Amino acid sequence: MLLKFTKMHGAGNDFVVLDGVRQKIELAPEQLRLLSDRHFGVGCDQILLVEKAESKEADFRYRIFNSDGGEVEQCGNGARCFMRFVHDHKLTGKRSIVVETQSGLIMPCLEQDGRVTVDMGAPIFDPSLVPFEGGSGAASEPFTVDGHELRISALSMGNPHAVQVVEDIEKAPVGELGPLIERHPRFTKRVNAGFMQVMDKNSIRLRVYERGAGETLSCGTGACAAVVAGIRRGLLESPVNVVTRGGSLTISWEGGNTAVQMTGPAITVFTGEITI
Repeated sequence: MLLKFTKMHGAGNDFVVLDGVRQKIELAPEQLRLLSDRHFGVGCDQILLVEKAESKEADFRYRIFNSDGGEVEQCGNGARCFMRFVHDHKLTGKRSIVVETQSGLIMPCLEQDGRVTVDMGAPIFDPSLVPFEGGSGAASEPFTVDGHELRISALSMGNPHAVQVVEDIEKAPVGELGPLIERHPRFTKRVNAGFMQVMDKNSIRLRVYERGAGETLSCGTGACAAVVAGIRRGLLESPVNVVTRGGSLTISWEGGNTAVQMTGPAITVFTGEITI
């Protein structure tokens, strides 16, 4: 199969974007892994598939596959690239659209400066919906992993997150604890492990070990989850500038059941074809 693709990134979180509107695309997990491979394929953190909407309320359907071949519910940086892709490829003339995801509807908007703002919906704290076994839904709660006594904020931004505060982001044990937290049995669908350093009330630095992808240069839903966790703990005030290794995102949240707003870049790197 000859597959046309577009390589994109959002603050360093990189994607292979596929047009499933103009071509029929069905890839097996091993084909997804090959496409994601940085030596034998194109290389990316996630593969994004653009499809026709299944409901009348939406303009498109959005599917996300991690580099391990598994499908996941949500990807914030990918949502911005999705908006840029459908606009640049003339699949829509709208600058604001409604998109179906596994976790519900999102509403990305292409700003005049080229950045994209995404309405990510309201965060979810109910432990049964994160899901997080034995959780309390509190802003911060104790969590033990491999003998390490941590305090985490467990929540969902359409996908599960466990956020902890660290003193120095450069010395944070992301490579050591990230995979252990990701696969901890209390997170029955696995989890994205966030490590957040608070710089001031409106600024944080963040690293995320993503479920099924490992540490990435940026994680959009991880940035949203970190800011929500920080605001609930009284450490932050909206809006918050989130600095990742791949770039900066602006996250706003007014608390409660209000939606989280994320603004950041969406960049096309190159287009091409690959035989799968």
